[in-house]
Amino acid sequence: MLNHINTSNFTEEVLNSKGVVVVDFFATWCAPCKMLSPILEELQTEMGESVKIVKLDVDESGEIANKYQVQNIPTIKIFKDGAEVDTKVGFLPKDALKEAIEEVL
Repeated sequence: MLNHINTSNFTEEVLNSKGVVVVDFFATWCAPCKMLSPILEELQTEMGESVKIVKLDVDESGEIANKYQVQNIPTIKIFKDGAEVDTKVGFLPKDALKEAIEEVL
């Protein structure tokens, strides 16, 4: 299961992390978000230690979603060494997500 983060640990889990961190901005009521979740679980298993994938509920952590200008969900933001390097909005198939992550590894 992917780690759920929030406002209190976002800086520690994402901005202060070395390497690649993928943040899934989601909501529990969002159908495309629910479809994306098992894909992200698979990618975390397949990619192992080379990437950290976390989930952030926009309803619980709206200030972080606002700060990163998340207008639609799901939104995937990819960070490398604490810096935002890529954003994908909407549901994406596994291959497209994996390719986006691999581009910043």
